[in-house]
Amino acid sequence: MNITLIGMPGSGKTSIGREVARILGYDFVDIDQLVRKKAGLPLQDIIDTKGDEALVQLEEKVVLGLSIGDGIVISPGGSIVYSDKAMDRLKERTIIIFLHTPLSRVKQQINNQDSRGIVGLKGRSFEKLFAERFPLYQKYADMSIDIGDRDTVSSVAAKIVEAIRYAPEK
Repeated sequence: MNITLIGMPGSGKTSIGREVARILGYDFVDIDQLVRKKAGLPLQDIIDTKGDEALVQLEEKVVLGLSIGDGIVISPGGSIVYSDKAMDRLKERTIIIFLHTPLSRVKQQINNQDSRGIVGLKGRSFEKLFAERFPLYQKYADMSIDIGDRDTVSSVAAKIVEAIRYAPEK
């Protein structure tokens, strides 16, 4: 079984993904880290020099080139939902879990919006970006995990581990 966590920047995909992988004894893959390595640049520099679309294309290329065996937890960037090809590949090989995180918590986690490398922020507010992406996360998700203001990385990871016990194999 393989798992992909999707959601807004600041929803905890990386920290929760690492914890889920640790609990299950799975490998963990951080797509943002692979994109940075492939480009040789921070995500924000890719956006600033080449534009949002270049980052989305790089994310897609990395996901399409990823060897997805068995026993892996994947944490892509929040903008991966802008690539139908990448999402189709992930959907085919992984259970996609949307970390449904309230806007207030996401905003609290992001204190570096201008340097974080978030696709779609130029010319629009974080609230508008959240509203734009929310239906895309819902569209691709096999299941959704609600994250409350008091949930911890461990409690969310435990919710995920419990939820996938009953999920069909992919």
